Amino acid sequence: MLYLKRIASGLVLALMATATATMAVAQQEYRVRPGDTLAIEVLEDTSLNRAVVVLPDGRISFPFAGSVLVAGRTISEIEQAIIAGIGPNFAVTPNVFVSAQPGDRAAYASGPAAVGIYFLGEVNRPGLIEVARGTTFLQALAQSGGVTRFAATKRIQLRRTDPRSGAQTVYRIDYRALSAGAALKQDIRLQDGDVILVPERRLFE
Repeated sequence: MLYLKRIASGLVLALMATATATMAVAQQEYRVRPGDTLAIEVLEDTSLNRAVVVLPDGRISFPFAGSVLVAGRTISEIEQAIIAGIGPNFAVTPNVFVSAQPGDRAAYASGPAAVGIYFLGEVNRPGLIEVARGTTFLQALAQSGGVTRFAATKRIQLRRTDPRSGAQTVYRIDYRALSAGAALKQDIRLQDGDVILVPERRLFE
């Protein structure tokens, strides 16, 4: 009886190992799509670990790497793309591990169009970037690579022009306070043509 139990136990373990290996292969061969959730781990800096949802434009935002195109890529390709993006911030090549959880793709099948946002001044990637409609100020700032060390983070401006009247509205954003844990009074969702201006810090600012 004991012999039979050991055989049965061995068969169960073998089946579990086979199933685990099959799932691992399936993960590596799976191609990510909008709506999926990616769990990303960086061995050398656990503060970067997070779960992110793939936006309708097929991209995610990740610290240091900014906007990363992931749709249509395998897990291994995404890991390499993130390593390339964050690598310059580490003394040695970081170890990045990604796993995917398929999402509700039906909600993204006719996803919102992208909008063009302009970044000027002390950001790491100035110029025009395209983000999904509904993207917030903080999400877009992350896609621009964040601010430089010379940025006046208390005086960031969001300039919005009414396409019909030409009137311009300027919103002032204290990013330093947000970084310290403050909450935005209103979660600003960006519109096509918005300009985010990050001025240079003054001498004693």
